[in-house]
Amino acid sequence: MREFITTLIMVGVMLAYAVPGFILVKSKAVKPESISAFSKVLMYVCQPALTFYSFNKADFTPALGLDLIIFFAIITAVQLIFLGAFYLIFRKKMQDVRYRIATVATTLSNCSFLGIPVLEAIFPDSPNVAVYSMMYFLSMSLLGWTLVSAIITRDKKYVSIKKVVLNPATLSILAALPFFLTGFKIGAEHGQVLAQVGNMITVLGKMTTPLCMLVLGMRLATVKFKSLFTSWLQYLSVGVNQLLFPLCVLGIIYWLPVNAELKWCMYVMCACPVASVVQNYAEILGEGQEAAADTVLLGAFASIATLPLLALLL
Repeated sequence: MREFITTLIMVGVMLAYAVPGFILVKSKAVKPESISAFSKVLMYVCQPALTFYSFNKADFTPALGLDLIIFFAIITAVQLIFLGAFYLIFRKKMQDVRYRIATVATTLSNCSFLGIPVLEAIFPDSPNVAVYSMMYFLSMSLLGWTLVSAIITRDKKYVSIKKVVLNPATLSILAALPFFLTGFKIGAEHGQVLAQVGNMITVLGKMTTPLCMLVLGMRLATVKFKSLFTSWLQYLSVGVNQLLFPLCVLGIIYWLPVNAELKWCMYVMCACPVASVVQNYAEILGEGQEAAADTVLLGAFASIATLPLLALLL
């Protein structure tokens, strides 16, 4: 029951962050066309800082390194299975961008922006939960900048080695790995300068959740509220993403001979709402922005019920 209450409070607080964003746009203090700029700050500044913050918290051991590789392999395989399945289900309707957005929205989870604070609240004594989240985010980002982008735009040019390597998630993790593997902590133990650098990384990293929700609030102010609840396709995407997907993942990993922390971290992150990056990709790629925004917003509202209920299985 503790997990249910903790998760319910965390989701409620995170949704409250969206209120100022909604007010900013409704009061015309922020113009709708500026929302994509906030999304870029989130993806190109705050997310890399969150990567450093996450790796800086954990202590590398060979056992943890092996667990991270196993985690990455499992979550990548499961995401590919779901993306492939729904691509085949919707293949005859792919000319409609709403079905392309639905295909990716069934699978991508808000594993880092919302996942990390939820994990840290549920497992306060585990320093490794954040670094597991980074493995999930790396997997999702590799798919996002390649396969997901190709699905949304129907352009195969995105499936390339260049896109795999030259994206914010891969570059930030490659930059953070040497510190993680050598055990070098960016903090006060190495002098005042690194103490301030570590503090800056922490502040920027922890900005991801409020900024993510601010962007969602801004986007909510630009859509017709009724449109969030009138499309069966959005309900399907949210239901698959926030109920079927995590339960299927749990059914797979529960029986695998891996440690319990890995299993439960993966399950909680899969139970997080539809990823806000679905909206970010749509805005950056210039296709399906409205459908993506409606689906992400519906998922965020639905998470006030789905995430705490699924947390009961912990």
